[in-house]
This record gives sequence, structure tokens and C-alpha cells, in this order.
Amino acid sequence: MITSLQNPLALVAELTHRCPLHCVYCSNPLELQSRSTELSTEVWSRVFKEAAAAGVLQADLTGGEPLARPDIVDLVRHTRAVGLYVSLITSGLPLDQAKLDALVQAGLDHFQLSFQGAREETSNDISGTKSHQHKLRVLEWLKRYRIGLTLNFVIHRRNIDELEEMLTIVEESGAGCVEFASVQYYGWAFANRENLLPTREQLDYCVERLHRAEKELQGKIRVVFVVPDYYAKFPKPCVGGWGRKLMLITPKGDALPCHAAPVIPGLKFENVKNRSLREIWERSEAFQKFRGEDWMQEPCKSCDRREQDFGGCRCQAMLVAGDAAATDPVCSLAPQRPKVDAILAKISGAPPDLRQLTRSDWRYRPNPW
Repeated sequence: MITSLQNPLALVAELTHRCPLHCVYCSNPLELQSRSTELSTEVWSRVFKEAAAAGVLQADLTGGEPLARPDIVDLVRHTRAVGLYVSLITSGLPLDQAKLDALVQAGLDHFQLSFQGAREETSNDISGTKSHQHKLRVLEWLKRYRIGLTLNFVIHRRNIDELEEMLTIVEESGAGCVEFASVQYYGWAFANRENLLPTREQLDYCVERLHRAEKELQGKIRVVFVVPDYYAKFPKPCVGGWGRKLMLITPKGDALPCHAAPVIPGLKFENVKNRSLREIWERSEAFQKFRGEDWMQEPCKSCDRREQDFGGCRCQAMLVAGDAAATDPVCSLAPQRPKVDAILAKISGAPPDLRQLTRSDWRYRPNPW
């Protein structure tokens, strides 16, 4: 047993990779898992029970689109029954008022609703479907319930100019929190990176406007802004550090330290159908791979920030530097930082009012129905 290891605090339950949207920035893997491989209601129920026993406090039910699971109400009920705080992370499709009422009655604590933009045209283009008006209807339905509500706007080059309209939606929503989350470049977002990264001019505008919004909405709505990694001076402590706070379970039951971990070659992921969550957390090869500091290279190994950011994101290091043990290339101290600077120079050399892309310019996320 690893006695110094903390308990996991959050469980991210990817219930399915099925989704009615086809977002071009989706962080799910390029190889999606099919419906036929999804864990059953019974197995998920056991997983939630084991998570509570292991010290997990919160379960985030996500996907894909978790509402695509016909047993979603039962899954919320099972999760709440074992004492976990239950958050549903959803596009709002497919959802009607009766299903929403059933979810709340089953014990749902928190609802996070994603938006692709503030305008219907933008939302349709990014998601590959007509969904924006339905999301606005869902916001109206949610006002009837006393549950937590967070809005999530994924920010990128194609929708930053809609920021004022997004803030209007936020103020009228009754939400307690809004996340303006810049696209993080994994999965389909990595494949579409050159069409999504904002210019420096756009980012500066976004930072300034959201700082003002933070003051304007103080005491009413909490504003969270996640800066694009590529523009950061230092990397963020990805998921609170590899295998330190979070466990993610894929639709077929593989336990991951983070959603993008499969991009790292050679990692073996244990499955919850074969081992308990506690065993996986404490002993599995994948969760131990980048814990502690023994794996670190310079400059991380002797950096004063190594206990703050843990060397940054291992998956980003793999995708950009080609080495999962390298310093996250977004770090200003990283030997591979010139690769990131070259990407930004190419992006910021283009005018902010870039041409409208056609469907053929994007790589759209497929749907394993």
C-alpha cells in the first residue's frame, strides 16, 4: 500500500462517447468507443460505490453526451445514493422537461450546460448540428429548480467576437458560475488546432473583457477563465497533477489519470471490470507512471515550480515534444518552447477577421451510435 498517497477527490465518469453534436474541438480520442462496449448500469453502480469508499467526493457524469444513456436517471440515483455529489456535464441534448424533472428528483446536485457560441450560426457550424435554441430552452427550464448551474462556453478564434453576447446569456441564465474555457488541444481539437487557436490580439481582448466581467458580476456569478495553454508563461498543474486528485473511467471501463492519457504510447490501463478502483488508484502502472519527481527531466527536476505545476501536462508534452516525460512545451523554460512559439507566430500573423470556414475545412467528431 502507498501510505503517503492521497485519496482521489473526483471521479469523471465518461458514460458514453455517443453524442448528437460533432464538435470540432472535442477532446475525446480520435478512436471513439462504441455503444456495444459501454459499461452496464450494474457495473457503473458498483464503480460509484467503490469511488465513495475510496474517498471520492464528487462524480462528474459526462461523455460524449451522458443523456444518450437510457439509464441516465438510474445512474444519477445510484451515484447520489452512495453519498457522492452528482454533476451532469451535458450539451442539453436530448433533454425534455420530464427527463429534467426526473433527474432532479433522482438527486442531481449540479447541471453544467455547454455552449458553442452565442449565435445560432456559429453554434451550428462548430457543433455540426442545430442545437443552440434548444440550449436556451433548457436554461429556462432550469430556473424552476434549486440545483447548481454552471454555463460553459468553449472559447476559440471563431467565437471570441461573441463575448458580449455570451455574457448577456450568462446574466439572464440564473447560473451561479460560468466557465470561459479556452480550447485545450487534444483529440479533435488538436486535429483542428490551426483553425481554433486565437490570435494574440483576440486573446488580449478576451482577458481584458473577462477581467471586467469578473468585477461586474462579483457576488452574483463566479467567472472562470482558462487561458489557452499555448499562450501561458508556465504550464497549469494538469488535472491537479498526474494521478493525484482525479480518476477518469472511459465508457468501456478503462481507468485513466486524465482524458488524454491514451495518446502516450506504452501505457497499460486497468479496467474496472477486473480490478477495484482502490487497487487501480494505488497500484496500477498508469497511475504511478508520472507521480512524484523521479521521472522528471531538466529543467523540471531542479525547478522551484515543480511542486506547483508538476512539470505540466504529460499528454501535451507527448503531442508537441514527442516525449511524455519532457517539460510541458508551453513552459517558457522548456527546451521545446520554440515549437509552440512557431505555432503562435503562424496564427498571430493572420488577421483576426479570418475567413469563414466551410465544413470541408474542419475535422468533425464522428458518432459511434
